[in-house]
Amino acid sequence: MTKLTRRDFVKLTGAALAAGMAGSAAHAAPESAAILRTKAYLPKPKGPRVVVVGAGTAGLTIAKYLKKENAKLDVVLVEKRAMYSSCFSSNLWYSDVINLEFLAEHSFLDAARNGGYLFFSATCTGVDRSSRTLFTDQGDVDYDYLVLAPGIDYDYERIGIKDPETEYRLRTEHPAGWMMGTEHVSIKRKIENFKGGIFVQTVPSGNFRCKPAPYERACMIASYFKQHKIKGKVLLLDHNPDIAVKKAGFHAAFEDMYKDYVEYVPSVNITGVDVTKKTIETEFDSYQFDAAAIYPGVRASKLIEVVGLVDPKSPQKEANIDVLRYHVPGDPRVYVAGDSRPMGFPKSAHLANSEGKYVAKLIAAHEAGKTIEWVSPSSVCYSLVNAQPKEAISMWVSYNYDGNTKAFSPAKESTGTDETRDAAKGEAALDWAQTLYSDMFN
Repeated sequence: MTKLTRRDFVKLTGAALAAGMAGSAAHAAPESAAILRTKAYLPKPKGPRVVVVGAGTAGLTIAKYLKKENAKLDVVLVEKRAMYSSCFSSNLWYSDVINLEFLAEHSFLDAARNGGYLFFSATCTGVDRSSRTLFTDQGDVDYDYLVLAPGIDYDYERIGIKDPETEYRLRTEHPAGWMMGTEHVSIKRKIENFKGGIFVQTVPSGNFRCKPAPYERACMIASYFKQHKIKGKVLLLDHNPDIAVKKAGFHAAFEDMYKDYVEYVPSVNITGVDVTKKTIETEFDSYQFDAAAIYPGVRASKLIEVVGLVDPKSPQKEANIDVLRYHVPGDPRVYVAGDSRPMGFPKSAHLANSEGKYVAKLIAAHEAGKTIEWVSPSSVCYSLVNAQPKEAISMWVSYNYDGNTKAFSPAKESTGTDETRDAAKGEAALDWAQTLYSDMFN
């Protein structure tokens, strides 16, 4: 073998560079793109491959229950996050009812191993439905069925924020706390370091994640202030005319326990935020604050828009799907579930878990050449209103579907609330969360 000298190496790399430049001049960009389009490094499928994008409550549930419905399905769960952190129950951490491990000590790898499916850490960048290919930053994945469960994104334009600089500052300085685990950590530090004054929590319009949660958070922050004798107040600015879910229970908590710690202001239409001056502008008033968790509003994940599945009639850019079958119209191999679907169901953990089991049944039935009857998703929701002692209120709901009006409505026979706070429901709130974690990961 001829020895390669430093001079030879320089000559060779120079020639290669020149050839590369010539190739660029000769329209080599498509070839370069083709080189980048590589297959993901995954085991070969051992059956019909179902790719699930998004490892939130819906995605984790669907991946597990697909294997339970049909063990021959080859299931791949694609998730961009390296670590799981639960959004549900996060309010309880702010008041020290739970620790961080309660929310985050759960492993995607354990879930995949226990559920018998593959976990693939990657970011979805697109879909080619004609070739049934999912594009990711770690390579392409061919599918027989695709489930998109990417969750939500924030919509800052809903509160008058139309420039990226202000939006970026709000995301980092006053995060909403309904998506990423790092937001929860930031809010927790805000509460712990709060020396007094006004802490603003906003409540958006529309179908947001999760409807009782901003009011529960107000209670948990107020409970922390009360316990630690902090001279502060939670200013709860609600776009809605009143609390929509568990209204009596929350109002009772504000009045009975937090009269000096919570000020509730309904019908507030935010038109802008001055981050530097810490001022929220509305149609009629402005509000000063010392710290804040600003919830701007919710839209479906931008991935739904990227892959061309947005319903143009949806004000929250949710997916266009068959609302009973969850698949894209005309394409029973692509499904959307979880918080990006368009139905008016709560964007809540329990409901995502419930409907995820149904979506798994739908796909397994389609693969078997069968159809199944529509099954209503259901939701059970506990909201802590006191941290010491732990006291909660609760609600439960399922739905009816009217084929004539094509509308869903709560089923009277299986919908209700228990708005008298007590310790039994406080303990049940923790058991409820642990049961969901167990169902997804164990």
